[in-house]
Amino acid sequence: MKPVTRPIRLSFCPPTSQVFTITILAFLLLANADIAVAQNQQMPREDVVEFPAIGEGLCVSNAFQSNMVLQRDKPIVVWGWADAGEEVVVSIAGHEQTATAADDRTWKATLPALAVNSTPQTMTVKNARTTLTLDNILIGDVWVLGGQSNMEFPLDRIENGELEIVSANFPNIRILTVPAMNGPEKKPGFARLHEWSGWFGQHYRKGDWDECSPEIVRELSAIGYVFARRIHMASQVPIGVIDASRGGTTVETWTPDEVLRKIDSPQVKTLLQEWDEKVAAWDAQADLDQRVASYRQKVERFQKEGREMPANETEPTDLRPGPPVDQNRPGNCYASMIGPLEGLQIKGAIFHQGYNNCFNGTEGTIMYRHVFPQMVASWRAAFNDPNMPFGILSLCTEGTVQTLDNYCEMMANPGPFIREAQYQTFLDLYKAGDRNIGFTSTYDLRRRWYHPQLKIPAGERIARWALATQYGFERSIRWKPPIVVGMNVKDGHIELQLDEPAGAVDDGGPILGFAVAGEDRKFHPATAEHLVTGKNDRGQPQTDKKVLVLSSPMVASPVHYRYAWGRSPLGNLQAERMTDIPFATQRSDDWSLENVPLGVHEEELTEKLDRQQQRNLIDALRKQDVDRILFEAETLEAAVNKN
Repeated sequence: MKPVTRPIRLSFCPPTSQVFTITILAFLLLANADIAVAQNQQMPREDVVEFPAIGEGLCVSNAFQSNMVLQRDKPIVVWGWADAGEEVVVSIAGHEQTATAADDRTWKATLPALAVNSTPQTMTVKNARTTLTLDNILIGDVWVLGGQSNMEFPLDRIENGELEIVSANFPNIRILTVPAMNGPEKKPGFARLHEWSGWFGQHYRKGDWDECSPEIVRELSAIGYVFARRIHMASQVPIGVIDASRGGTTVETWTPDEVLRKIDSPQVKTLLQEWDEKVAAWDAQADLDQRVASYRQKVERFQKEGREMPANETEPTDLRPGPPVDQNRPGNCYASMIGPLEGLQIKGAIFHQGYNNCFNGTEGTIMYRHVFPQMVASWRAAFNDPNMPFGILSLCTEGTVQTLDNYCEMMANPGPFIREAQYQTFLDLYKAGDRNIGFTSTYDLRRRWYHPQLKIPAGERIARWALATQYGFERSIRWKPPIVVGMNVKDGHIELQLDEPAGAVDDGGPILGFAVAGEDRKFHPATAEHLVTGKNDRGQPQTDKKVLVLSSPMVASPVHYRYAWGRSPLGNLQAERMTDIPFATQRSDDWSLENVPLGVHEEELTEKLDRQQQRNLIDALRKQDVDRILFEAETLEAAVNKN
């Protein structure tokens, strides 16, 4: 990252005589911070230069700055702080509105909606003594980016990211990344600062609105940038993106606590109870005492062994905040990262998450299914739009790739259950008439690492949805995955009716990724073919590409199917007509992860498996794979001998 060579614009306005001094000081400090980053010096967190969420005197929320994009065609709501009882006048584009600061210093002004405008505008916020000037503001569409690290993953860390960076000269795309904050209390604002990333070993600039440039964009969410770029290039509308994603987070932390407590679900109630107990039991002093004791034991052991303690290890003295402010405490990230944006007028949001909800077996995936629709509704409520466009990117891949040889073994993973919950949330809303809900799969953008760095296609897929449904390109751009509209179980096979034609990736091979099972719940890879409806004049078979026929010689009487059922799944079915829109991870059964196949355990289990139970399950699934491979080998041998 190159050193910043310009002062930043302050979001608060101190007395006039101090403005020049503070601006120069800010420039010098931030330049030094960036130089330290460029030289890979790990600045201590306490040395990070920070402009506060709420300043003294008249100030405006840091959601409003020079270089920002204001949402077109919606009333413009602006808020901030001033002395109690003070009148504040906000003006932009010939419109003016007066607000009065309440006893808690807050004020809010609502100005008329403005049409799209690429000509920079100036907003002023003033009281009797001070005028704040925000310039270079565009009127366009604002999109919020949500989720965890695979949404947060920056452009300079992905495959072909540098190609995107060097060509990222889009002055009408504007970028804001929200700093990570903690705690269950809703935050009224966010600071502007350089935030340390232990994962990448550097500081990232957070809280500033900036024009999109190669220097700035390298730190932005890769998916978010590609999404914004495609929309802007096609529509020529100014685009603002607000990245509010955060690595290592769960769906429940992005949902308001008060919403979670109204969900009538045993799994959600158990989750909340467990967190309430952890928070109540936390004793910061006892934690420090335990860490001090452990450190002293280590010192004693090293002395006996004649070894020196590492120079960077000292006796702990800090009281850790613990579970009360854990980033995954239910409602935490919503309160601290979405809360400061509540009331902002935006176009929509896209969300990519799921990894950190993959550790609690079936009960955890059921909890996800109950929470995720409420999270979507809560975000729509936060931005005052019950029909707000919301695009879902399904869980990414991780680990060993599923093949025809290890197919059954790879099914024993919570990942596809999370993808199913994400897809079913989309499907429920879509079938109920919600035409502002979007979805795309990412399971085919695979890498072994749980941060697969193929982010450009993911961003472009969700951009298709936005362009088709929000920007008038529905006739030229397709985005929706094929949807199952009917299922018939017949003698020895299952027929699936789709709402549109679908076929295998065009590599000359068969459709892969389906499995079928009978009542014994023993899934095996299925042959999937289009329904043959007759022959043409040349005697060639005619097929209906909206109907799939599933069968397996290992399953005499199939009753259910699954598709792309693995963490890094086998699956190549996609919408036809020159697209790469994957058929979504889905199933027809409701069997739990722990109880497929039948007979592994003495009785059906409802709790997460212990190590021995997990080993027994994997052994049973491996045996299914071995049995199938042996059967196929014997069948082939018999065919060869017959010939």
